[in-house]
Amino acid sequence: MSSTDSAAPRRTALDALHRSLGATMTDFAGWDMPLRYGSERDEHVAVRTRAGLFDLSHMGEITVTGPDAAALLNHALVGNIASVGVGRARYTMICRADGGILDDLIVYRLAETEYLVVANASNAQVVLDALQERSAGFDAEVRDDRDAYALIAVQGPESPGILKSLTDADLDGLKYYAGLPGTVAGVPALIARTGYTGEDGFELFVKPEHAVELWQALTEAGAPVGLVPCGLSCRDTLRLEAGMPLYGHELTTELTPFDAGLGRVVKFEKEGDFVGRAALQEAADRAASRPPRVLVGLVAEGRRVPRAGYPVVAAGEVIGEVTSGAPSPTLGRPIAMAYVDAAHAAPGTAGVGVDIRGSHEPYEVVALPFYKRQK
Repeated sequence: MSSTDSAAPRRTALDALHRSLGATMTDFAGWDMPLRYGSERDEHVAVRTRAGLFDLSHMGEITVTGPDAAALLNHALVGNIASVGVGRARYTMICRADGGILDDLIVYRLAETEYLVVANASNAQVVLDALQERSAGFDAEVRDDRDAYALIAVQGPESPGILKSLTDADLDGLKYYAGLPGTVAGVPALIARTGYTGEDGFELFVKPEHAVELWQALTEAGAPVGLVPCGLSCRDTLRLEAGMPLYGHELTTELTPFDAGLGRVVKFEKEGDFVGRAALQEAADRAASRPPRVLVGLVAEGRRVPRAGYPVVAAGEVIGEVTSGAPSPTLGRPIAMAYVDAAHAAPGTAGVGVDIRGSHEPYEVVALPFYKRQK
């Protein structure tokens, strides 16, 4: 189905396979995606302790090529993309002229003048339009490659062993945030050591016609070590425990990277001007002197689960807002990320609660992330 057909949810190349596995499907950013296959808690625990297999084919791939590809991306994005080595990747953002975040991205440098930009599904068209608009005057082509890729992720401590059994690519030499071309189970793939779970793992970019074959090979190779198929629901609790932001929750056009505590992705020292530079410099100065609200972690003292939009309170006053909340299988308690007034942002701050339907439930303020894997 074409990327421009918005009449019905799009289906990935693995759609029939998900249904055959009994997946609960949901409309996510215009795609029919698996929410869970069985228990989302079991899927979450599998990724933390063994391995999980995800279909991420809803993500938006955009290829940027040409002599000015690096210069265009340096102008269009906030990061220093020209300094990324071939075979490496970088987490970055694309902002509006006023500094508001349009999306957070991963950019892979595939060759000297070729980059793969991976956008969130909900923002893929916005990012594509912005890059094409910002490419004026640059000798570079911005190509919509959303239909050219399926994306399968294997995540968790057993994932290197599973993948090693299917490829002769040098996985031991593949650093975090790097990618290399290789063959997995006979399928040509871009093998990237990236993920959104807080665990070691890999994301495999392949042609859609190879997706089912690769999924089945990974399922078979992972069976002896307890790999299970995983849906978007556990992906959300995994990224929340790892303190990773989700667009539309921790990141929006109303916020700059500095508001989100991610000012490090903005590289003012790079050559040339870039979209949003002046506004972001102001935001950086503001954050350094008097930060407005700060993104923090909250851990429940009770059992009630906070949800996005719930007020954070102290001494009867609203001091912030929950952006993401869920039960944490790893901590055994509900957790949340929230923007709170700087005066209440220090870990251990007393008297902070979340207003859950009129009841002020006590929460502990903690530093993010909630979970960090042992290296």
